[in-house]
Parts: sequence; C-alpha cells; structure tokens
Amino acid sequence: MQIQISNDHNIKGTHESFTESEKFEEIVKDAIGHYQQHITRVVIHFTDENAGKTGFEDKRCLIEARISSANPMIASHHANTLVLALEGAAEKLKHSLNHTFGKLTKH
Repeated sequence: MQIQISNDHNIKGTHESFTESEKFEEIVKDAIGHYQQHITRVVIHFTDENAGKTGFEDKRCLIEARISSANPMIASHHANTLVLALEGAAEKLKHSLNHTFGKLTKH
C-alpha cells in the first residue's frame, strides 16, 4: 500500500518533514491497515479553508483509498489541527471499508 501526502498552498511545509510524514502514515496504517491487501494506494490531501487565518475546524483532510477490486473510497473530516483532521477522516474511511468488505464477505 503506497501512501501519498499533499497539501494546498496555504499549508506550508507541514508534511515535508520526515517525522510528520511518518506520523501521518502511522495514523492511516493504524486505521485501515487491516485492509492493506485490498488497497493499492492512499492519497491524503490537506487544506486550510481559512487561508492562514485561525478559525474553528478550518483544517480539512480528504483521504482517497484506491481499492484493487472496487471503486475508490473517499472520506473527509474538518478539525482544528491537521492531525485531528487526518484521524477523523481515517476513522470514517475505516468505517466505510468495514461496511464494504463486510458486505462482500456476507454474500
């Protein structure tokens, strides 16, 4: 499973440091690692919707999981920090994967 991280121009260099990138990857792997054999790529995209101004839940994380035998799945979450936004989106994606793969195993 390949993980790619990107951000808009309002978030400067946050994911570029190795430790931050590792932490983001760890959060994703903890949430959806159970389905790792079904996922080919995960794309994480961060945006700051207030363009540098402070605001309530102005950080957004969108995660797209490319699944080998199905359509891609997308989840997003707004929060006050990038880490919280990622954790929320990863949890939503995990729930969607549980639902999807639970249906496949039942039929």
